[in-house]
Amino acid sequence: MTTGAVPDAEPGRIELAIGGMTCASCAARIEKRLNRIEGVTATVNYATEKARVEYPEGVTPEELIASVEKAGYTAELPAPPVRQEEDVARDDGLTPLRQRLITSIVLSVPVIAMAMIPALQFEYWQWLSLTLASPVVVYAGWPFHKAAWTNLRHGAATMDTLVSVGTLAAYGWSLWALFFGDAGMPGMKHGFEFSMTRSDGSMNIYFEAAAGVIAFILAGRYFEARSKRRAGAALRALMELGAKEVSVVRDGREERVPVERLAAGDVFVVRPGEKIATDGVVEEGSSAVDASLLTGESVPVEVGPGGTVAGATVNAGGRLLVRATRVGSDTQLAQMARLVEEAQNGKAEVQRLADRISGIFVPVVIALAVATLGFWLGTGNGVAGAFTAAVAVLIIACPCALGLATPTALMVGTGRGAQLGILIKGPEVLESTRAIDTVVLDKTGTVTTGSMELADVITAEGVTADEVLRLAGALENASEHPIARAIARGAAARGELGAVEDFANVEGLGVQGMVDGHGVLVGRPQLLAEWSQRLTPDLEKAMREAQERGRTAVAVGWDGEARAVLTVADRIKPTSAEAIERLRALGLRPVLLTGDNTAVAEAVAEAVGIDEVIAEVLPQDKVDVVKRLQAEGRTVAMVGDGVNDAAALAQADLGLAMGTGTDVAIEASDLTLVRGDLRAAADAIRLSRRTLGTIKGNLFWAFAYNVAALPLAATGLLTPMIAGAAMAFSSVFVVSNSLRLRRFQPLGGERAA
Repeated sequence: MTTGAVPDAEPGRIELAIGGMTCASCAARIEKRLNRIEGVTATVNYATEKARVEYPEGVTPEELIASVEKAGYTAELPAPPVRQEEDVARDDGLTPLRQRLITSIVLSVPVIAMAMIPALQFEYWQWLSLTLASPVVVYAGWPFHKAAWTNLRHGAATMDTLVSVGTLAAYGWSLWALFFGDAGMPGMKHGFEFSMTRSDGSMNIYFEAAAGVIAFILAGRYFEARSKRRAGAALRALMELGAKEVSVVRDGREERVPVERLAAGDVFVVRPGEKIATDGVVEEGSSAVDASLLTGESVPVEVGPGGTVAGATVNAGGRLLVRATRVGSDTQLAQMARLVEEAQNGKAEVQRLADRISGIFVPVVIALAVATLGFWLGTGNGVAGAFTAAVAVLIIACPCALGLATPTALMVGTGRGAQLGILIKGPEVLESTRAIDTVVLDKTGTVTTGSMELADVITAEGVTADEVLRLAGALENASEHPIARAIARGAAARGELGAVEDFANVEGLGVQGMVDGHGVLVGRPQLLAEWSQRLTPDLEKAMREAQERGRTAVAVGWDGEARAVLTVADRIKPTSAEAIERLRALGLRPVLLTGDNTAVAEAVAEAVGIDEVIAEVLPQDKVDVVKRLQAEGRTVAMVGDGVNDAAALAQADLGLAMGTGTDVAIEASDLTLVRGDLRAAADAIRLSRRTLGTIKGNLFWAFAYNVAALPLAATGLLTPMIAGAAMAFSSVFVVSNSLRLRRFQPLGGERAA
């Protein structure tokens, strides 16, 4: 499908939304076809269903789209991101898939039961099997048949081809046996004969094989589709972060308008507690702006006239008048959305092991079935015997256990993970965990709590801490500044606060007022100096030491003298040091990465046992740091919680988001740690590695059954009935192997509440 008009795109580079892919080999085929065009370099990501294409002058987007369509798939320029409510209304094809899955399960279970349990085989049971299996093969299996036909027209073969050919062969042979053989006779029984003898197969039907395979494979496709549907959720979450409306000043009056109508040069009002609508420069007013979502800095930034502010940050203090400088796609928030999307699309293409092998396995199986048919026909063994052997080849090769290998291990592994507070998004996540050797940790909200708290009270001689907190806490309680709120909370926890009169905020310096008859000042030393209140040498030393340790220090004075220094800090989580030890025990090298200042970062790193610190980095720099580590040959896991971490989480080989963080970070990550406990990161990596090992074991045994039995089927020594039984046994083995994941325990034996 093509779009009517091509929107503006970066010259020589375009992104296409691809439709119709059913496995990773489809992505490889599209990529190969696009790269055949002279001068074109294309990367197709199966997980996000997008192609990033660089093309030379003379090649048009329409030609690229036409090339994809010739390969049997759809291509179009992606629609702009939609708001969450619109996205919920959009289906993305998940509902039809769910309907086919439910249909196949409901109808397949009795068919399989009747075929495998002789006691259930009443007089005309085979005709009921036909009635129940037909909708499964025709309706539920239609996506496989359609994909197989598309692949056939383009001279390709995938697992869809094998599923379609195998199920249609089993279904078609069963129809022949019912209507032209002896299987339709009243009282026919499906006994198991394990003797290796040749048979014409006229008494055997294989509806259970046809219906069961489709049900199993659809289950895997459904869970995969649910995971893939979340691929663009990070971008949608970013879109939701910005302000929805803004108060624009026009002709001296405030007018409330949707943020989309804001233009560069407009002046708008930001009240305390409101989100700043877009990037701009402060015209009037001063305030503290909480920019931690974008920068990762735990301390709010003081801004005044001439200062710059970014959209989606929060005005934590006074009223601001801001002139918009960048709107729409030019803002920092929009640039961050592009960073996330580029990082997602730039990930190494993850392919299922079954899909990797399918390029060789599927054509070989089909060729072997055709050769078997031709051989037995050529040796005069009769049409029935020849078809029996050929169908046995297709049934034993039909990827029933392969279809179960990934989804069963994933369901058990993710279910156990959910009990432990670990959410794994999809099977492609697991492949990265085994090779991880470096874990990059965001500071604010990951290693630390992410909120400012009163850390220490240093008093002058003759002054008690309780007295300082009663007076300073009361004054700060009247302020909306984040540091003031932290002091007020700490003071209130220690005792009753005094009564405040004549409260005033001194821009950029602090606050002043009367508390219980005392004239109190709380803020920078310059504020106290204006009232001739100088810090004592001991208080100056305390303030200097606090700043060297990365803490925020506030001076307190009353009645003409400087009395104390209060320090505020982002508290380290009590479990962080233990978590670092566990990550090291897994052979991982921890790195602390933060937008906060170097002194704060190094103090936190020393406290938890991290040697490598990278501080004072912007969101785009975080992505560059991850890329640099990857370029050094490291396989990187990233743990974060904020919007500023989203792009780096997407860029990393494995992204782990704290569940206490923002939706954007969670959606951009591969694993979510629900409890916000960093120790869960080590458990998540262990569980992921264990689940991946189970999937690989399942795939090995699934292929081993097929490969070992194929020669027997081709020589006519393995009847389709035994082939179906062997296939069923391999499926039981795969499920049993997956269920062992339920016994996984976290380090230290902790259990989720």
